[in-house]
Amino acid sequence: MLLEQNLITADMQKHCLTFWWPVECWVSVFNKLIRRYKYLEKGFEDEVKKLLLFLKGFSESERNKLAMLTGVLLANGTLNASILNSLYNENLVKEGVSAAFAVKLFKSWINEKDINAVAASLRKVSMDNRLMELFPANKQSVEHFTKYFTEAGLKELSEYVRNQQTIGARKELQKELQEQMSRGDPFKDIILYVKEEMKKNNIPEPVVIGIIWSSVMSTVEWNKKEELVAEQAIKHLKQYSPLLAAFTTQGQSELTLLLKIQEYCYDNIHFMKAFQKIVVLFYKAEVLSEEPILKWYKDTHVAKGKSVFLEQMKKFVEWLKNAEEESESEAEEGD
Repeated sequence: MLLEQNLITADMQKHCLTFWWPVECWVSVFNKLIRRYKYLEKGFEDEVKKLLLFLKGFSESERNKLAMLTGVLLANGTLNASILNSLYNENLVKEGVSAAFAVKLFKSWINEKDINAVAASLRKVSMDNRLMELFPANKQSVEHFTKYFTEAGLKELSEYVRNQQTIGARKELQKELQEQMSRGDPFKDIILYVKEEMKKNNIPEPVVIGIIWSSVMSTVEWNKKEELVAEQAIKHLKQYSPLLAAFTTQGQSELTLLLKIQEYCYDNIHFMKAFQKIVVLFYKAEVLSEEPILKWYKDTHVAKGKSVFLEQMKKFVEWLKNAEEESESEAEEGD
């Protein structure tokens, strides 16, 4: 009973951490005790959360040992990543204790596992988008986080947070786009907004065209009849062609759009016969140009519906090739 009551008190934890045993030994002790006495597991976690709130009461060397111990226990599943909530304490954050502690903790955790395992654990408890809260509000930027943790030797964590921010920005962009389209905002306003977001969040154009395509296709309730959906799609996409054309200024963007169209038509069975009509529409509307279409047809297409879509595009591709050859011939004659 005495063991149950006092095993994980803050005083005992501090005593353990100042003792001469290495971290590995204490990990072994805690793991064996919790495996033997399963009812201690919840209590252990709760006490660790409380302990982290009083990090200022430890010396730097004691905090480092606790951080390494916590990292190993997180890696082997003895602790849940929700304990990191304690590090968001305002005083700990303000004085830089939280960030310094997190460096040692994540180094230990990643050393035992890898960044993918760490990321999975963080996602389970919705902590994956909160790591910048380890810094005061005026320093909660990707740039500051990246610089701090990269200099501390945790480049993989910095890249992970940067990727999370990019994913979040893309989701927010798509959400806002759909709202603007639903309101019927002018295309010039939508284009201006998207370009500002691209610049602010460093989102490349090929990624943006994929987001715009998804947003455009999600604003309509499509007809379930195959013979009617193609006509509906052409009418709808013709309306949005100027918006799409504003973000296909690069060959890679055009190829990305072609692949998005291919995947969409394959995943939505009623669109299987509409693929060629959509591509031709975009060619006429100057959303797509000859070279990317020919490249898609030759070797850039994906496996989804490949035989069906290549067959649909055969005559149009032949026409493009002939037009290209005639154009080259006329150019030579002109020389």
